Amino acid sequence: MTRIFIPKDVAALAIGADKVAKKIAEIAAARRLDVTVVRTGSRGMFFLEPLVEVETAAGRIGYGPVAPADVPALFDADFLNGGAHSLRIGRPEDHPYLARQTRLTFARCGITDPLSLVDYAELGGWRGLKRAIEMGPPAIVNEVTQSGLRGRGGAGFPTGIKWKTVADTQADRKYVVCNADEGDSGTFADRMVMEGDPFMLIEGMTIAAIAVGATKGFVYCRSEYPHAIRTFNEALRLARCGGWLGPDVAGSKHSFDIELRVGAGAYVCGEETALLDSLEGKRGIVRAKPPLPAHKGLFQRPTVVNNVLSFAAVPFILAEGGKAYADFGMGRSRGTMPIQIAGNVRYGGLFETAFGLTLGEIVNDIGGGTLSGRPVRAVQCGGPLGAYFPPSLFDTPFDYEAFTARDGLIGHGGVVVFDDTVDMAQMARFAMEFCAIESCGKCTPCRIGAVRGKEVIERIMLGTNVDANITLLEDLCQTMKFGSLCALGGFVPYPVMSALRHYPEDFRPRAAAVAAE
Repeated sequence: MTRIFIPKDVAALAIGADKVAKKIAEIAAARRLDVTVVRTGSRGMFFLEPLVEVETAAGRIGYGPVAPADVPALFDADFLNGGAHSLRIGRPEDHPYLARQTRLTFARCGITDPLSLVDYAELGGWRGLKRAIEMGPPAIVNEVTQSGLRGRGGAGFPTGIKWKTVADTQADRKYVVCNADEGDSGTFADRMVMEGDPFMLIEGMTIAAIAVGATKGFVYCRSEYPHAIRTFNEALRLARCGGWLGPDVAGSKHSFDIELRVGAGAYVCGEETALLDSLEGKRGIVRAKPPLPAHKGLFQRPTVVNNVLSFAAVPFILAEGGKAYADFGMGRSRGTMPIQIAGNVRYGGLFETAFGLTLGEIVNDIGGGTLSGRPVRAVQCGGPLGAYFPPSLFDTPFDYEAFTARDGLIGHGGVVVFDDTVDMAQMARFAMEFCAIESCGKCTPCRIGAVRGKEVIERIMLGTNVDANITLLEDLCQTMKFGSLCALGGFVPYPVMSALRHYPEDFRPRAAAVAAE
């Protein structure tokens, strides 16, 4: 029997993976070939999707991107034995895009059946949890602290410190909450984990629960991810049946279970306190801090709130040791970061690497420059509220402190590329408009400031009192940055001010044009 692997990741589905799988099954049946189609997650090379891999004596051989019309020719070329074809890429792990990566979090994604407990265990799954049970809570926290893991959702707060705070806080009940409300433009790593390696997230959350003494966990996912929701719910069911969740986790004395909750698409619910309010059945509105969620979080109990990628990094840390994880990276940015490359780029996809590559290497060497073939003009890092970086700053290392030093954000690891046709005044306007639409309305700088900011930029774009309005816009950005209750209003100045600073010509020609009339 020959096994053929085809992703069921939503990115592959969007461009015909189901049709390819169906065509392969039909032709194999018609030719009476003993073939089994295994649906996997994606390896993250979206420019090659749908990617078809065949298990051969020489290992798995990839072909892509495959369309249904290509399937008969693949069979004729004996692709079941790795035969030559124009779509043949060889062993996927030898492809330059994958070979250059350091895959710790995404080591299994795209390789295994995401809903196979056997596959997960055979490729190292549950090793971290078993070691955590043996170590006990204090040692788990120390291991995570030693790893240097910081929140991968955007804030970059040390995970070990957060866990220790929850562990040291006395309460009758504690919670573990996973923020899977992946709302940043150009990001998809959380979705890839939930669709391609869901047991890893379950294992990471369970380790956190044992570390802090929690008995209940919640995953808060956005409604726009129906495939991830369906896959993860099934993974939860299988984990319970396998004894990895429930009253006696893996035969230990620890009790822990996880429930998936689906949000209604509010961007602000990606902020941890608004997320907690939504979990409690309330409107998602940002809470004032203190108290911190680590002291009074979900239902006013001590709560660990981490992003999907943060929890997903934990099984490796516990299995291999905190030092092994900390050996990757630079400065205070330890371990690896799954960078999501999107926008006008030739080789879009997920690229997991240790911190330290420069932005230029990511965009030009790995991403291959723009898909349009035009020069790169701007790169936005950190989602819709991230700063725009011009090519003159492409020597910036992908590192929390290095980005902060240049008034930027790593955020959730999204990198969106724009060519030289982009209008940066329009992009600045979009940032204010986005904030105005998504604001929860609790604080004045965000609720009112974003609306006024959009209006000011529109006046600049019309050439009305440009200098005075630019001064007003800069002042407004300062007010929003330091006066907003949360990062939604507080981070809007990053894209606006970076557009003003690095692309002043996009704000000035309008004034000259109006004056000439």
